[in-house]
Amino acid sequence: MPRFEPHPQRRPAMVTGASSGIGAATATALAMAGHPVALGARRVEKCEELAATIRAGGGEAFAHALDVADSDSVKAFAAAAEYQLGPAEVVVSCAGDLSAQRLDELDSDEFAAQIHVHLVGAHRLVSAFVPGMVARRRGDIVFVSSDVVRSPRTRMGAYVAAKNGVEGMARQMQMELEGTGVRASLVRPGPTSTGMGMNWDPETTGKVLDEWVKWGHARHPYFLRPSDVAAAVAAVVGMPRGAHLSLVEVQPEAPLEEK
Repeated sequence: MPRFEPHPQRRPAMVTGASSGIGAATATALAMAGHPVALGARRVEKCEELAATIRAGGGEAFAHALDVADSDSVKAFAAAAEYQLGPAEVVVSCAGDLSAQRLDELDSDEFAAQIHVHLVGAHRLVSAFVPGMVARRRGDIVFVSSDVVRSPRTRMGAYVAAKNGVEGMARQMQMELEGTGVRASLVRPGPTSTGMGMNWDPETTGKVLDEWVKWGHARHPYFLRPSDVAAAVAAVVGMPRGAHLSLVEVQPEAPLEEK
Protein backbone atom coordinates (compact mmCIF):
# COMPACT_ATOMS: atom_id res chain seq x y z
CA MET A 1 0.00 0.00 0.00
CA PRO A 2 1.19 3.58 -0.62
CA ARG A 3 2.24 5.55 2.42
CA PHE A 4 -0.39 8.20 1.57
CA GLU A 5 -3.51 8.28 -0.52
CA PRO A 6 -3.00 10.64 -3.47
CA HIS A 7 -4.52 14.10 -3.49
CA PRO A 8 -8.21 14.03 -4.33
CA GLN A 9 -9.08 15.02 -7.88
CA ARG A 10 -10.96 18.09 -6.65
CA ARG A 11 -8.89 20.39 -4.43
CA PRO A 12 -10.66 23.69 -3.60
CA ALA A 13 -8.19 26.50 -2.87
CA MET A 14 -8.91 29.55 -0.71
CA VAL A 15 -6.74 32.59 -1.53
CA THR A 16 -6.68 35.79 0.51
CA GLY A 17 -5.45 39.14 -0.73
CA ALA A 18 -6.73 37.98 -4.12
CA SER A 19 -7.72 41.39 -5.48
CA SER A 20 -4.21 42.16 -6.80
CA GLY A 21 -0.52 41.31 -6.72
CA ILE A 22 0.64 37.94 -5.43
CA GLY A 23 -2.84 36.91 -4.28
CA ALA A 24 -4.43 37.51 -7.69
CA ALA A 25 -1.54 35.80 -9.48
CA THR A 26 -1.77 32.83 -7.10
CA ALA A 27 -5.51 32.45 -7.63
CA THR A 28 -4.92 32.50 -11.38
CA ALA A 29 -2.08 29.97 -11.22
CA LEU A 30 -4.05 27.57 -9.04
CA ALA A 31 -7.12 27.87 -11.29
CA MET A 32 -4.93 27.07 -14.30
CA ALA A 33 -3.69 24.01 -12.42
CA GLY A 34 -7.28 22.81 -12.06
CA HIS A 35 -8.17 24.02 -8.57
CA PRO A 36 -11.57 25.54 -7.89
CA VAL A 37 -10.58 28.85 -6.27
CA ALA A 38 -12.23 31.13 -3.72
CA LEU A 39 -10.95 34.70 -3.96
CA GLY A 40 -11.14 36.89 -0.87
CA ALA A 41 -10.16 40.53 -0.29
CA ARG A 42 -11.59 43.83 0.90
CA ARG A 43 -11.84 45.03 -2.72
CA VAL A 44 -14.35 42.34 -3.58
CA GLU A 45 -15.19 43.98 -6.91
CA LYS A 46 -11.63 43.25 -8.09
CA CYS A 47 -12.02 39.65 -6.94
CA GLU A 48 -15.31 39.41 -8.86
CA GLU A 49 -13.58 40.64 -12.03
CA LEU A 50 -10.79 38.07 -11.69
CA ALA A 51 -13.27 35.29 -10.85
CA ALA A 52 -15.21 36.14 -14.02
CA THR A 53 -11.99 35.96 -16.07
CA ILE A 54 -11.15 32.56 -14.57
CA ARG A 55 -14.63 31.24 -15.32
CA ALA A 56 -14.45 32.59 -18.87
CA GLY A 57 -11.27 30.56 -19.31
CA GLY A 58 -12.99 27.37 -18.19
CA GLY A 59 -12.02 27.44 -14.51
CA GLU A 60 -14.16 27.45 -11.39
CA ALA A 61 -14.00 30.54 -9.17
CA PHE A 62 -15.97 32.22 -6.41
CA ALA A 63 -15.40 35.69 -4.96
CA HIS A 64 -16.38 36.94 -1.51
CA ALA A 65 -15.56 39.97 0.60
CA LEU A 66 -12.83 39.34 3.16
CA ASP A 67 -11.08 41.47 5.76
CA VAL A 68 -8.58 39.31 7.63
CA ALA A 69 -8.48 41.94 10.40
CA ASP A 70 -12.10 41.07 11.24
CA SER A 71 -12.88 37.67 12.77
CA ASP A 72 -16.49 37.69 11.63
CA SER A 73 -15.42 38.49 8.07
CA VAL A 74 -13.00 35.53 8.04
CA LYS A 75 -15.67 33.19 9.37
CA ALA A 76 -18.18 34.42 6.78
CA PHE A 77 -15.65 33.97 3.96
CA ALA A 78 -14.77 30.45 5.11
CA ALA A 79 -18.40 29.39 5.39
CA ALA A 80 -19.40 30.86 2.01
CA ALA A 81 -16.34 29.54 0.17
CA GLU A 82 -16.68 26.00 1.49
CA TYR A 83 -20.44 26.03 0.80
CA GLN A 84 -19.79 27.04 -2.83
CA LEU A 85 -16.69 24.97 -3.58
CA GLY A 86 -16.50 22.26 -0.94
CA PRO A 87 -14.09 21.71 1.97
CA ALA A 88 -10.78 23.53 1.66
CA GLU A 89 -7.85 21.47 0.44
CA VAL A 90 -5.56 24.48 0.02
CA VAL A 91 -5.41 27.80 1.88
CA VAL A 92 -3.00 30.56 0.82
CA SER A 93 -2.46 33.55 3.13
CA CYS A 94 -1.45 36.56 1.01
CA ALA A 95 -3.31 39.54 2.49
CA GLY A 96 -1.44 42.61 3.75
CA ASP A 97 0.10 46.00 3.10
CA LEU A 98 2.96 48.01 4.57
CA SER A 99 3.96 51.52 5.52
CA ALA A 100 7.42 53.09 5.20
CA GLN A 101 8.32 54.64 8.52
CA ARG A 102 11.13 54.32 11.01
CA LEU A 103 10.05 52.38 14.06
CA ASP A 104 10.60 55.35 16.39
CA GLU A 105 8.35 57.47 14.15
CA LEU A 106 5.61 54.85 13.86
CA ASP A 107 2.54 55.26 16.04
CA SER A 108 1.98 52.18 18.22
CA ASP A 109 -1.60 51.79 17.02
CA GLU A 110 -0.34 51.77 13.43
CA PHE A 111 2.30 49.20 14.38
CA ALA A 112 -0.37 47.03 16.00
CA ALA A 113 -2.63 47.37 12.96
CA GLN A 114 0.02 45.90 10.66
CA ILE A 115 0.69 43.04 13.09
CA HIS A 116 -3.06 42.48 13.25
CA VAL A 117 -3.39 42.08 9.47
CA HIS A 118 -0.24 40.14 8.64
CA LEU A 119 0.06 37.89 11.69
CA VAL A 120 -3.27 37.75 13.54
CA GLY A 121 -5.09 37.70 10.19
CA ALA A 122 -3.03 34.69 9.12
CA HIS A 123 -3.92 32.92 12.36
CA ARG A 124 -7.62 33.62 11.77
CA LEU A 125 -7.29 31.58 8.57
CA VAL A 126 -5.62 28.81 10.55
CA SER A 127 -8.53 28.77 13.01
CA ALA A 128 -11.12 28.82 10.24
CA PHE A 129 -9.70 26.12 7.97
CA VAL A 130 -7.03 23.93 9.56
CA PRO A 131 -9.22 22.00 12.05
CA GLY A 132 -11.27 20.71 9.11
CA MET A 133 -8.12 19.73 7.26
CA VAL A 134 -6.86 17.84 10.29
CA ALA A 135 -10.18 16.02 10.57
CA ARG A 136 -9.89 15.01 6.88
CA ARG A 137 -6.20 14.13 7.39
CA ARG A 138 -4.92 16.14 4.43
CA GLY A 139 -4.50 19.69 3.14
CA ASP A 140 -2.04 22.51 2.52
CA ILE A 141 -1.84 25.90 4.20
CA VAL A 142 0.72 28.24 2.64
CA PHE A 143 1.90 31.47 4.23
CA VAL A 144 3.43 34.07 1.91
CA SER A 145 6.23 35.59 3.98
CA SER A 146 9.12 37.84 2.92
CA ASP A 147 12.90 37.75 2.81
CA VAL A 148 12.85 40.61 5.34
CA VAL A 149 12.77 37.78 7.91
CA ARG A 150 16.26 36.75 6.82
CA SER A 151 17.48 40.25 6.00
CA PRO A 152 15.48 43.11 7.59
CA ARG A 153 14.98 46.31 5.62
CA THR A 154 14.81 49.78 7.12
CA ARG A 155 11.48 51.65 7.31
CA MET A 156 9.57 48.37 7.34
CA GLY A 157 9.69 47.63 11.07
CA ALA A 158 6.09 46.55 11.64
CA TYR A 159 6.14 44.44 8.48
CA VAL A 160 9.44 42.83 9.52
CA ALA A 161 8.06 42.02 12.97
CA ALA A 162 4.83 40.63 11.53
CA LYS A 163 6.55 38.40 8.98
CA ASN A 164 8.93 37.08 11.64
CA GLY A 165 5.83 36.19 13.64
CA VAL A 166 4.26 34.47 10.64
CA GLU A 167 7.34 32.34 10.06
CA GLY A 168 7.58 31.45 13.75
CA MET A 169 3.93 30.44 13.76
CA ALA A 170 4.35 28.37 10.60
CA ARG A 171 7.39 26.55 11.94
CA GLN A 172 5.54 25.68 15.14
CA MET A 173 2.57 24.50 13.10
CA GLN A 174 4.86 22.22 11.12
CA MET A 175 5.84 20.56 14.39
CA GLU A 176 2.30 20.35 15.72
CA LEU A 177 0.81 19.08 12.44
CA GLU A 178 3.39 16.37 11.88
CA GLY A 179 1.57 13.07 11.44
CA THR A 180 -1.79 14.68 10.68
CA GLY A 181 -1.42 14.68 6.90
CA VAL A 182 -1.69 18.49 6.81
CA ARG A 183 1.27 20.48 5.46
CA ALA A 184 2.09 24.03 6.56
CA SER A 185 4.51 25.76 4.20
CA LEU A 186 6.24 29.10 3.74
CA VAL A 187 6.90 30.86 0.45
CA ARG A 188 9.40 33.67 1.06
CA PRO A 189 9.64 36.16 -1.82
CA GLY A 190 12.38 38.69 -2.32
CA PRO A 191 11.57 42.13 -3.79
CA THR A 192 8.37 41.82 -5.81
CA SER A 193 6.57 44.30 -8.04
CA THR A 194 3.12 44.53 -6.41
CA GLY A 195 0.76 47.25 -5.22
CA MET A 196 2.41 47.28 -1.80
CA GLY A 197 4.25 50.55 -1.35
CA MET A 198 2.75 52.08 -4.49
CA ASN A 199 0.93 54.69 -2.36
CA TRP A 200 4.19 56.12 -1.00
CA ASP A 201 4.98 59.67 -2.03
CA PRO A 202 8.16 60.30 -4.09
CA GLU A 203 10.10 61.64 -1.08
CA THR A 204 9.37 58.52 0.99
CA THR A 205 10.20 56.22 -1.92
CA GLY A 206 13.52 58.02 -2.42
CA LYS A 207 14.45 57.65 1.25
CA VAL A 208 13.57 53.95 1.22
CA LEU A 209 15.62 53.22 -1.89
CA ASP A 210 18.61 55.22 -0.62
CA GLU A 211 18.61 53.23 2.62
CA TRP A 212 18.20 49.92 0.81
CA VAL A 213 21.28 50.72 -1.27
CA LYS A 214 23.19 51.71 1.87
CA TRP A 215 22.47 48.35 3.51
CA GLY A 216 23.08 46.31 0.36
CA HIS A 217 19.45 45.40 -0.35
CA ALA A 218 19.34 46.73 -3.91
CA ARG A 219 22.00 44.71 -5.74
CA HIS A 220 20.24 45.13 -9.09
CA PRO A 221 17.08 46.78 -10.46
CA TYR A 222 15.05 43.64 -11.19
CA PHE A 223 12.03 42.70 -9.07
CA LEU A 224 10.04 39.47 -9.09
CA ARG A 225 6.72 39.41 -10.91
CA PRO A 226 3.70 38.27 -8.84
CA SER A 227 3.42 35.31 -11.20
CA ASP A 228 6.90 34.16 -10.14
CA VAL A 229 5.77 33.90 -6.53
CA ALA A 230 2.50 32.29 -7.59
CA ALA A 231 4.47 29.61 -9.44
CA ALA A 232 6.28 28.78 -6.21
CA VAL A 233 2.98 28.49 -4.31
CA ALA A 234 1.59 26.21 -7.02
CA ALA A 235 4.71 24.04 -6.80
CA VAL A 236 4.37 23.76 -3.02
CA VAL A 237 0.74 22.61 -3.06
CA GLY A 238 1.33 20.43 -6.11
CA MET A 239 3.88 18.25 -4.35
CA PRO A 240 2.63 14.67 -4.05
CA ARG A 241 1.54 13.61 -0.60
CA GLY A 242 4.38 12.22 1.46
CA ALA A 243 6.73 15.07 0.47
CA HIS A 244 6.71 18.57 1.93
CA LEU A 245 8.28 21.78 0.62
CA SER A 246 8.39 23.46 4.01
CA LEU A 247 10.15 26.67 2.92
CA VAL A 248 10.74 28.04 -0.57
CA GLU A 249 12.58 31.34 -1.05
CA VAL A 250 12.19 33.08 -4.41
CA GLN A 251 14.60 35.82 -5.53
CA PRO A 252 14.75 37.87 -8.73
CA GLU A 253 17.60 37.14 -11.09
CA ALA A 254 19.92 39.98 -12.02
CA PRO A 255 20.00 41.23 -15.62
CA LEU A 256 22.39 39.42 -17.91
CA GLU A 257 25.86 40.95 -17.94
CA GLU A 258 27.30 42.29 -21.17
CA LYS A 259 29.73 39.89 -22.83
